[in-house]
Amino acid sequence: MAEFKTNVMRILDKEKIEYIAHEYPHGKDAVDGVTVANLMNQNPDCVFKTLVTKGCGSDYYVFVIPVDKELDLKKCAKAVGEKSVEMIHVKDINKVTGYVRGGCSPIGMKKQYRTVYHITANDISHIIVSAGKIGYQIDLNPQDLINLTNGQTADITMNN
Repeated sequence: MAEFKTNVMRILDKEKIEYIAHEYPHGKDAVDGVTVANLMNQNPDCVFKTLVTKGCGSDYYVFVIPVDKELDLKKCAKAVGEKSVEMIHVKDINKVTGYVRGGCSPIGMKKQYRTVYHITANDISHIIVSAGKIGYQIDLNPQDLINLTNGQTADITMNN
């Protein structure tokens, strides 16, 4: 039987970027990121969630933060040079990204949006993000991920 590959995994293979694929038990609905980290026996500081926002104009921005943190929308706006940003509605996730809630990856969206990673991505040896499908995650070098998505890092979470 052929090994299961998501589009994200195929992109990483094409770019010759090393990764480890993880699968976790799931139903049809997304579960929160801390639960995902626990299901995979991973440190939540290394498991990141992908959140999509819209600026004052028509630009979308992607923010990738540890699963146990919350976005600070003011810090996010500052990081991308906008007056303000707001989360997109759940019903718009698929239309904007091509992914479903709980399976949104910074890799392989319909368009490459400006992507900002939480500054702690610079300090960890590996980062785990969605592989583009609920139940699947990829584990890779943070710098490889940042470079692939033309990303940047900034302090974009609430101080908690």
